[in-house]
Amino acid sequence: MSWGTDQPGYPQEQPEGYGYGHGYGAGQQQQPYGQPQYGGPPYPQQYDGHDQQGYAPEYAPADYSAYVVPEQATGDTARLPLVEPPPVEGEFAAATEADAKPRDGGPEAEPAPDARPKPAGRDRYFDTLRAVALVRVVTYHTFGWAWAGMVFPSMGIMFALAGTLMAKSLERPALKVIRSRIRRLLPPFWFWGFFVVVAMLIHDWMPGWQIVYWIVPLGDPPGNAWGEQAWEILWYLRTYLWFVLLSPLLLRMFRLAPVAVLVLSLAPILVVHFLWEPPDDRFGSALTDLATFLFCWILGFAHRDGVLQRLKPFAVVVLSLAAIGYAGWYAFTHQAETDSYDLDDIPLAQAFWSAGFVTLLMYAKAHFRIDFAGLARFKRLDRIVTIFNARAVTLYLWHEIALILAVPLIDQFWNVPAFETYLPLESQWFMFGIGWILIAVFILLCGWVEDVAAKKKPRLLP
Repeated sequence: MSWGTDQPGYPQEQPEGYGYGHGYGAGQQQQPYGQPQYGGPPYPQQYDGHDQQGYAPEYAPADYSAYVVPEQATGDTARLPLVEPPPVEGEFAAATEADAKPRDGGPEAEPAPDARPKPAGRDRYFDTLRAVALVRVVTYHTFGWAWAGMVFPSMGIMFALAGTLMAKSLERPALKVIRSRIRRLLPPFWFWGFFVVVAMLIHDWMPGWQIVYWIVPLGDPPGNAWGEQAWEILWYLRTYLWFVLLSPLLLRMFRLAPVAVLVLSLAPILVVHFLWEPPDDRFGSALTDLATFLFCWILGFAHRDGVLQRLKPFAVVVLSLAAIGYAGWYAFTHQAETDSYDLDDIPLAQAFWSAGFVTLLMYAKAHFRIDFAGLARFKRLDRIVTIFNARAVTLYLWHEIALILAVPLIDQFWNVPAFETYLPLESQWFMFGIGWILIAVFILLCGWVEDVAAKKKPRLLP
């Protein structure tokens, strides 16, 4: 048995001129392989802004004065030698020196903060959420399950995590932070885009001036139908980039009235859906995506600034469940408009479902102080989570190409009688497994670009 190019995974022919970038509502439904692939999650997100956790214990400098025996006023008793304190080396030297200095305010002054550098730590709760979100994206793009977004709304989670990290990073100068984010994003995008663009040129693509969006994806990069399955996922990078550029202004507005701005961040999607329909072009697509996930991004600010911790649990749970309920009701009662209840096809439902679901996740983190520190006991799982986070951009960009290449690879398996007999070559689960093997190959071959973008020494694996 052999699969031809009309079998699952091969891009289907589209009308002439089709290849224009689509936004969240137009090109995100992902059907099982064999149908056009759309959508995409996650972005990936950036890593230089994680919460720092100080694990260094408190070390008080020793009081060696007790070992000094004062000179006797009378008698022949010999004076014992002065015992000097042992030299202090390494990271504790700075702490001892700092503690030995006089402190303003006299003996009643508050103790000076610990001057020793504390080891950086990653929040494994957030890392785990990001890793699960990436797995859910690959799963959705393999099987096209409409309910997948309701079980775990990956995109809302990814934008909320990115918003949290952006708020932390903006403790530094805004321009420096924006440059850092763009620097980390664009080189992996350029590296991936070079292969996609060259492949489309070989397959008769004639680009216009819009090719500039392949340099800075402020709008959907153009392409032809042949490469659509690969470039359709770029809506996430475009939306993420706009959120990064807008974050200094958004954060300033949020801090003026945190709760009010958080609630009102759902207003744009209501306006876009009920009052004003954006144009069917790059601008309209970008505007719809920003409106859909604005609440999640602002929710990241709320978590970082401690706003969530001050909210009443009852109010948070009730309002979150109400948002989820409204989104589910709307999705199931408007299936006729999209022939599906898939949230990726219904921006309004996606916005409210993600808002409620992600709020519960973030509030649980803030209220119960969940950190998943125990993940370190499971070495292999902890290692996978680390790799997924350090290579999130690579995994996101290359996963669709890996799933596409899995089809012709499996096609060759049919030529081996033993494979044909004993392997489930027709199963999508088998293709799912082969896809992950190819994703691992791409991480090894291409992940080093993320190290270069972060000004780190390139490595096969982090």
